[in-house]
Amino acid sequence: MGSERMEMRKRQMSVQQENEDREERNRKASFDIKEGTADCEDSPTPTLEEVHTWGQSFDKLMGCPVGRAAFRQFLRTEFSEENMLFWLACEEFTKETNKTAIEEKARVIYEDYISILSPKEVSLDSRVREVINRNMLEPCSQTFDDAQLQIYTLMQRDSYPRYMNSPAYRNLLIALSEQSPES
Repeated sequence: MGSERMEMRKRQMSVQQENEDREERNRKASFDIKEGTADCEDSPTPTLEEVHTWGQSFDKLMGCPVGRAAFRQFLRTEFSEENMLFWLACEEFTKETNKTAIEEKARVIYEDYISILSPKEVSLDSRVREVINRNMLEPCSQTFDDAQLQIYTLMQRDSYPRYMNSPAYRNLLIALSEQSPES
């Protein structure tokens, strides 16, 4: 009985060590993915005109780096920032042309956002997961296209309307309106 507990404890410690090792590898490997993304705290103040365009469409919000940063900050408050991080990682991934880099980045994205063991796992349907699992045998720059579209659509339909009605968005509009010389 005691040896079974010791074996179970060893397995738990081994899994914990593997998770820590994976996180460290991912931090190192995904550095260049995240480097191109503006951190919410470091992003410049948007103009009133920019903030108004975000309300016109989700595409306009996502097309603006400052808009993405503001939306990402909102997603943090909803505990769904991983959706934006996944989308941004996929954007960077699709630009990659080196086969070795594609394989490494695909593995990192998979472990960070697709794996059911990941704390940052995004919500994907089973069909898309199956496609990704097949694509991971020989990753290419389109490996995550279906998943990226699904997460984009999820943010557009679910989080974006809440952001547009949030105090964060309204307060930003008010603050910029008060600063504007036209007021």
